[in-house]
Parts: sequence; C-alpha cells; structure tokens
Amino acid sequence: MADKKGPAVNGAVNNNAGAGNLKDISRKGPRAIALVGPFQSGKTTLLEAILARTGAIARAGSVDAGTSVGDAGAESRAHKMSVELNVASTEFLGDIYHFIDCPGSVEFAHDMRAAIPAVDAAVVVCEADPKKVPQLQLVMRELEAQGIPRFLFINKIDKAERRLRETLALLQPVSRIPLLLRQIPIWKDGIVAGFVDLALERAFIYREHAASEVVDLDGDNHAREKDARFTMLEKLADHDDELMEQLLEDIQPPRDKVFDDLSKELREGAICPVLIGSAARQNGVLRLMKALRHEAPGVETTVARLKLRSNGEGIADVVKTLHTSHGGKMSIARVLAGEIGEGATVLSSSGATSRVAGVFSIKGTNVEKRDPAKAGDVAGFGKLDPVATCETITTGKVAVSLGAVVPYPPVLSLAVSPAERKDDVKLGLALAKLAEEDPSLSVQHNADLGEIVLYGQGEMHLRVAVERLRDRFGVKVHTHPPRVGYRETIRKQVSQRGRHRKQSGGHGQFGDVMLDIRPLPRGGGITFADTIKGGVVPQQYVPSVETGVRAYLKCGPLGFPVVDVAVTLTDGSYHSVDSSDMAFQMAGRLAMSEAMPNCQPVLLEPIFEVEIACPNDATAKINAILSQRRGQILGFEAREGWDGWDVVRGTLPESAIGDLIVEIRSATAGVGGLTSRFDHLAELTGKQADQIVSSRRAAE
Repeated sequence: MADKKGPAVNGAVNNNAGAGNLKDISRKGPRAIALVGPFQSGKTTLLEAILARTGAIARAGSVDAGTSVGDAGAESRAHKMSVELNVASTEFLGDIYHFIDCPGSVEFAHDMRAAIPAVDAAVVVCEADPKKVPQLQLVMRELEAQGIPRFLFINKIDKAERRLRETLALLQPVSRIPLLLRQIPIWKDGIVAGFVDLALERAFIYREHAASEVVDLDGDNHAREKDARFTMLEKLADHDDELMEQLLEDIQPPRDKVFDDLSKELREGAICPVLIGSAARQNGVLRLMKALRHEAPGVETTVARLKLRSNGEGIADVVKTLHTSHGGKMSIARVLAGEIGEGATVLSSSGATSRVAGVFSIKGTNVEKRDPAKAGDVAGFGKLDPVATCETITTGKVAVSLGAVVPYPPVLSLAVSPAERKDDVKLGLALAKLAEEDPSLSVQHNADLGEIVLYGQGEMHLRVAVERLRDRFGVKVHTHPPRVGYRETIRKQVSQRGRHRKQSGGHGQFGDVMLDIRPLPRGGGITFADTIKGGVVPQQYVPSVETGVRAYLKCGPLGFPVVDVAVTLTDGSYHSVDSSDMAFQMAGRLAMSEAMPNCQPVLLEPIFEVEIACPNDATAKINAILSQRRGQILGFEAREGWDGWDVVRGTLPESAIGDLIVEIRSATAGVGGLTSRFDHLAELTGKQADQIVSSRRAAE
C-alpha cells in the first residue's frame, strides 16, 4: 500500500494501493493485540508510534521524557521500564484495535501470562541482539504454550549492523515454527533506508515520522526480492498443496492466494511472519497495522481456540486488577462474547456474584466511562470486589472458566514491617491489595520468627512493591532479609529432676518431676510420654508438665526452636494442697532448662533442594555459584523441550539462597530461573555456628 498521505484522524489512511485493492476484508470485530518481547526491546515506543500513526494521539510521546501513554504509572516512569501492563485503543481503516503492552522483564512476566490467553494475536518486539535471544525464547515459549498467533517485529532496524538473513538465523532457534520473512531491507550506504514487501512485491523508502514512500523495484533489490519471495512462498507451500503445485509449475500465485495463506497459516500456528521497522522513527508501523488487519484473527477465532461456548450471555476474561485511589477496584477484562454493561450482574468462575458499577475505556492511566463493552472489546469494569485476576465473568447463570494462570514460584523474599506501629492494620490491607493486583507477589506471616515476608520474582519486583506501599497506599515500611529458620537439637540423653516450690502465705506452689530427655532421628519431631506409676504425679497434672516442656522447646539453649527430641515423664511428687497446673508447668520448664545445656545441643540449618534453569553457555557459571555458596551439585541435564538450555540440580543451605537469584540473573542475561523447596535439616558446627548463636543472643 502506498503510505504517502499518512494517517488522518480516526485512522483514515490512504488505502489505494497494494493489498487494499484486493477483495474486501471481512469485519472481525474489535481485536486485542498483545505487545510482548524482551526487556527494553521498544514495545512501549511501538505502542506510542501506533497510536500516533493511527491518529489516536496528536503526537508520539517518549518513555525517557515520561510523556508516553504506556509506562504512565509512577513506578514505570521512575525506573523508565514497564512494571505492569498498559492498555490503549485505536481505530485503523474502520477497525478497532485494543493493544495490551506487556512488561518485558522476567520479574513482571505474570502480567503478560495473564493477558495473552484472551488476545487474538501477539506482536513480539525484538532486536538483532544475541544477548537478548534467551529473553526472546522465554516469551516465545509462553505464546507457543497458549497457541497464540504471533508476528515478530524486528525493531531498531535503522541501527542494524548485520544482514537480515543473519538475524533470522540467530532468531530461528527461539521459535518452534518457521520464522517467515515478510519484508527485506533496502540498504543505502550501509544503513537500512526502506524495505520491500514480499507479499505485495513493492518497495518503500522510510520517511522519518511520516508514511513510507513507494519507489520502483529494480536492480539488485528486484533480484533479492525474487529470491526472498520464492523462499517465503516455499514455506507457505509446506502447508498448501495447491500453492506447491503452482511453484513447481513456475506459476505465480495470485496475491489473494498469498494473503489467504498468510492469514490461514498464522491462525493455525504454522508460521510466524517477520516484519521490520523502527518504532522510534515510526518506520514500518503502518505496514505492521495492515498485516494485523489482513492476517490477524478476530475474537470469534479466539473463542474457538479457547473452546468457549456462549448462548448470547456476556463473557469476559479478567486480565488485570487495579486498585485506584478514587474509583476503588477496577477489573480490566477482554470481552469474548455478548456484551457487559453498567449494572449487569456477573458470575465469576469462582462462583461469586457482583454488580458492575461502571464500564470504562482505558488509555494508559486515562479512564473514561463508555457504553457497554461488546465482544472483542477490552474495558475496565468497576468494583467487582470478589473477582480476581485470571477469573472469567459471565452474565449467564452458569459459571465459566478458562483455566487459571499459575504464577511462577517466588525467587526472592523480603521481610517488611510498618515504620509506625499504628500502620499495622493498614499494612495488612495494602499487602492484600498488592497481591490481588499482582498474583506473582505473595505474603506470608511467619509466626515462628515474628515476621511478615513478601515473596516476589526478583529484586526490582520487590522494590516496586515497596514503592507502591509507600506512594499508593501511604504505608512506609522497614525492610530486611528474612531470618533463616535455624533449629537446634541434642546429641546426648540426660535425665533431670525439676522441682518448683514457692511459699508466699496461704496456698503455696509445689510441683516435682523427673524427665528423661533423648534425641530422636532427624525428622522425628517432638514427642512427650509418661511412665508414671503409683500416682506419684496425678494424671490431671501430666498435661501441664507437657505444656511446660513444649513451651521451653520453643527456644532452646542456643536460642532457636528445638526439634527431634523425646521427653518422658518418669517420676515426681506432689502436694495435696499446694500442687497445681501452673506449678507442674513450671517444674517441667525448670527441668528442661537445667537439662538441655547438658544434652550437647547442636545447631541445625535448613537445606533446600534447588533447580536452576539456564542457557547452557551459563551452566559452568551456575555450578561455580553454587559451589561458592556451600552448595552441593547433584548434576545437570538438558531442559526438556528447550533447545540450548540446561537444568542444574543441587542442595543449598537456606542462608545461602538469600539473593541467589540476583547472581543467577546476572550470569544468564536476566533469564535464569530458580525453584527451591525444603529438603532436610543438617547439623552446623564450628565458627559459623558460633557466630550465628552469638548474633541471636545479641539480638535478644
């Protein structure tokens, strides 16, 4: 298509050439397109260029200047990176497009994973940078797992230093389906000056911040186009016998046939078309939009992919939850069938009912009331309090579920406490809202250690969470690494008498017990029994002795909870007047406190089993990191279904896990993954154990 006139208001773009004069495109309804890709690949800049070129905004803003529609949140602006998904809509050639700009950092990947099941297609924004290939592979695996049709947009082509075929060879391993080159660059003085559209067989020269200009296709560019077009058609013919016969007979297929095959094979997940451009200069943006218009499926195809059935009721998938300062809770959802309007009663997939307080259109942080949202729309729904992210809502009477998106296991934790005592309750409410907005955050109240622990996907993820607590919810917090769950046990069996006697006028206090204390095998827990004979300790006081014993074992002689100990009440005495439950509790505690230091107490540290997923060129670094942290390497093997990746298995003390993910990400260009689970408790002796015990006593 000739783009000479550029966009006008409401996306009125010149459409007199190229694919525009083919058969009319059937209306597919509003389409939802996810913009995904590695960190800092230019997704938000591309969204800005799309909105500007289609007339949705007067001019493109800048991420660096803090004037973009996307990344408009305070945390995104502060860090100059996407930390949550953004939604913006535009119109192009009479069709409505809802773009969902997803964060590229692996730490904020859950927003992408929650959004992509309900979109019609994804544009994967990347660049010719070998260091970002592993990040790109993570994104492509998510899209493949969900069966999402996808385009690859090679951004920053104006800065390309390698030939496109070399770039394609670099990127092909990240995709399980063929990358289908749709365009080839036109080079001038070593710089990409334009492109040739292989489907249209037309050449275009870039104009900065303006529509491309059609030029004659001749000379070397014509020869390159013929070769590249034949390669494209060959890949399409792998799934079309008729096209294969035409190629074998040297018959040029009609353009209609080529575009039909591009659309069909994209929808079926047989190909991933590759386009090029520069989002910062708005080059290649309209060509991308026209590819989306002609080839991306609509909501009906998405509904079929999700195996969703509707009898006219409204159905929507909630992709994000927000708590706004004035409007309360808002659920951003993609409507898949029917319509949902203000006042509608909806049923969630968890069985909860609620009433829609309002329907809103969203453009970055700008929210405006709108008419009912219809199939294909992405909209905000007000005050659906019982509805969570990734739930499905319906206006029907039978709950609908598209399946939950389970967050990745947390990889880093941070203990938080309110800076002011009066904010205890406020902190709890704010943490609950944070976890509702971002299910990849989780909160645990550790009663044993007296800490509130916030778990997340990385250092930046937790930093942003703390900033939101302060800036959005008005709760300042103190943070520190969570305490390690050390325990202690004993090595030696000891018998000890404990006698509690107190006389203070009137009834006194008297309790007398003999306890046998012995170690149990690891994992044996704490057991209590009695072998009392002859009623030397009345049975009604035996539970009191146990209460006193267990109370002491919450903090042993080294300062930590005691485990793997058996205590037996073997003898004792009582007073008919002065004995009481409290007296025998005290006698039990006294016997334990005198006996335990003589039982050869020893410190136990938690040992975790860890699995680290990493590109195989980083495997040696990961092994070295584990060894440096007192880890034991159990082995490594190829990651199933992931070419070029390994999984390293080992055991590691909990104290050494701490910021392990930070070092892993540093060694793997930000893509390494970590899972860990408690395995066993191991004895810790020597200088390190002495330091831990001394630190504990100093803190008391």
